[in-house]
Amino acid sequence: MAPNFVLRDLHHQRIELRAYRGKVVLLNFWATWCGPCLIEIPQFAEWQKRYGAQHFQVLGISLDDAQTPVQAEEQRLKLDYPIAMGDEKVEAAYGGIFGLPITFLIDREGRVRAKYQGASDLRVMEREVELLLRAQ
Repeated sequence: MAPNFVLRDLHHQRIELRAYRGKVVLLNFWATWCGPCLIEIPQFAEWQKRYGAQHFQVLGISLDDAQTPVQAEEQRLKLDYPIAMGDEKVEAAYGGIFGLPITFLIDREGRVRAKYQGASDLRVMEREVELLLRAQ
């Protein structure tokens, strides 16, 4: 099972992973200084638009030290999914985050179905998202 966490997003809204049960969740750990992260994020935003109505949710967790650059990237990229600032507790819950990006795909029951570490083939990741969305 994906470890539950409770964080506040950049707009002070509560994010609790457990609240997304019933949805396929793409949980992305990233940072503003991570080049591969900034390549993936616009695609994740596109998937949120494309698949959101099918009970798909992207959640971003920034591992930056300060919130200001994260807010700037959120605005620059016009992101429409929640982004929270990560902490040591959530990093430890996910096995320690060593190297970015790291993305977890979580099924409707809250189980981690895939983990992508580093720059990943987004076509493969999207196919996995589509498979999880089709599964009932």
